Amino acid sequence: EVQLVESGGGVVQPGGSLTLSCVASGFAFSAYDMSWEREALGKRPEFISAISRDGKPMYYSPSVRGRFSISRDNANNTLYLQMNDLKSEDTARYLCGRGYGVGINLRGQGTQVTVSS
Repeated sequence: EVQLVESGGGVVQPGGSLTLSCVASGFAFSAYDMSWEREALGKRPEFISAISRDGKPMYYSPSVRGRFSISRDNANNTLYLQMNDLKSEDTARYLCGRGYGVGINLRGQGTQVTVSS
């Protein structure tokens, strides 16, 4: 089955860190650029980061640049998002996507991140 499964979300205090993972199955993971998006209640979905097939970060949104880091392990079909210095406005459901920007054609169900004291 072609799918993406995210994990690693949770509740964290402001200033804390989390690392999200996304495991891909059913397709050639290393052949695709990959992305992270997030959906916060009452807000439009936000495209926050992307990485090339060979592991070069291609994009960070201004809202996360300098705090978040995207990476991947092609041998284990896994995409990561390291999130540091988390803020309340980072509270959202985080989804990984196959593709880049408007080219995203597969998404996972997402993992919830809540930043709260």
